[in-house]
Amino acid sequence: MLKITPYLGALVLIVSIGGLWYPALGYFMLLIFAAIFLSSPFRGRWFCGNLCPRGSLVDFWVSKISKKKKIPASLRSMWVRLPIFFLLMGFMGYRIVNIVGALNTFEKIGMVFVTMCLVTTAIAVLLGSYLSPRAWCSFCPMGTAQRLLGGKRYQLQLAKEKCINCKKCEKICPMQLKICENKTKSDCIKCGRCVAVCPKDALQF
Repeated sequence: MLKITPYLGALVLIVSIGGLWYPALGYFMLLIFAAIFLSSPFRGRWFCGNLCPRGSLVDFWVSKISKKKKIPASLRSMWVRLPIFFLLMGFMGYRIVNIVGALNTFEKIGMVFVTMCLVTTAIAVLLGSYLSPRAWCSFCPMGTAQRLLGGKRYQLQLAKEKCINCKKCEKICPMQLKICENKTKSDCIKCGRCVAVCPKDALQF
């Protein structure tokens, strides 16, 4: 992860709470969307593990109160993820289309982004507290988009001959991935924690 990663969680609070008084803050979401769609075709879900403000919030703040349970496999299923993606994106698009042309259009569209940020952050915090910090990230619409655009890019490489099967990498993985299985990990967020904790330098990107 980047040195700035642990501090980015403040941004999602500024947008989702401060945006209630200053709707223009909602347009920060457009920068997030742009960064996601520019980076994911080349590095998959790298944004999630390094620059996502909500990811930082759950990793470094919510994790302190999380029960850290196992993330249900059903939440990772595309049968769950794709409907959620289209539902949230469709609802946001519908709201924006109905606002265009109205009075104070700029502020009202900003409030749509703020509302989406606030609602999804509340869900992320609740799931992160009750289940695991990154529970929301297992089916996050933007995470799903990154997986579809570049899930096979910038893959974690495992040198099997070096691995001693200590499972330290799997214990520290925020996404609870099976790192010791030498398979494509489309939901790897490239945070690098597994690489850092490996005692045999068996992992690298």
